[in-house]
Amino acid sequence: MAELKQSPIAIGSDHAGYEYKNILIEWLQDRGYEVLDCGCYSSNSVDYPDIAKKVCQQINGGQASRGILICGTGIGISMAANKIRGIRAAHCTDCYSAKFTRLHNDANVICFGARVLGVGVVEELLEVFLTTEFEGGRHITRIEKLDQLCDSN
Repeated sequence: MAELKQSPIAIGSDHAGYEYKNILIEWLQDRGYEVLDCGCYSSNSVDYPDIAKKVCQQINGGQASRGILICGTGIGISMAANKIRGIRAAHCTDCYSAKFTRLHNDANVICFGARVLGVGVVEELLEVFLTTEFEGGRHITRIEKLDQLCDSN
């Protein structure tokens, strides 16, 4: 866990997740994480694909190790993130999924819905996501096949 804390976490939200984003930035900083705030910066309407792209660019560019994305349901922003090569974004609503998306899928982005999850639940899920390491082994081949899907269209 200490190694992850050395690399910043990128976070972004659309207008529906703006309040949660600010709460999670403080939560992360209180736990020693460096945070890259990729927007949005007010409750004015923004398009979630633009925010997903900014967070994912931080990961693909090596400026961040993992990302957090928040929109109203968590669905749209996860769909947008998964369009970007090298990103494995998971929309999580329970601790089991948050754990196994790291263990088996090596997810590098977690997505939440601010209109469907309480902030306490989101903090629990985020703790699991950030402290669970990829298991490797047989799952490496599956991750490679996910990456190849980007080339098959």
